[in-house]
Amino acid sequence: MFMISVFIVFLAGAMLPLQAGINSHLARFSGSALWASAISFVIGCLVLIAVNLSMRTALPNVMQLKEAPLWAWVGGFLGAFFVTSMAVFAPKLGASTLIALVIAGQLITAVVLDHFGLAGYEASETSLTRIAGLGLVAVGAFLTHRF
Repeated sequence: MFMISVFIVFLAGAMLPLQAGINSHLARFSGSALWASAISFVIGCLVLIAVNLSMRTALPNVMQLKEAPLWAWVGGFLGAFFVTSMAVFAPKLGASTLIALVIAGQLITAVVLDHFGLAGYEASETSLTRIAGLGLVAVGAFLTHRF
């Protein structure tokens, strides 16, 4: 099961540069990266509704949803910011630089979240090895852009 999880997450990551390119192309036809992002989210929403209906997934319990902390509701905003940023900057930065910067941002944020136990993650102390890894990712992002 672990290897299936690894493969699916790898596949999801592999789709990021593809999605960015597709959405930036759609932005040219829709006249705006914001409209392209909105269209992308509408299509994604319809797909998720269809999947939930086909799997007969139970509707969320409204009372339980009311108990969710406020920060748990910002995922849609974060997704919209990400998708729109990718649509805007993909043609300006190119796929390699774009994704190198995304990975650097993701890893730095992940280390901070883990260190402080934020956003539902358990706290785990940051090591010098992790910090060195972040430095290597930053160097990789620079080299990817520069050369």
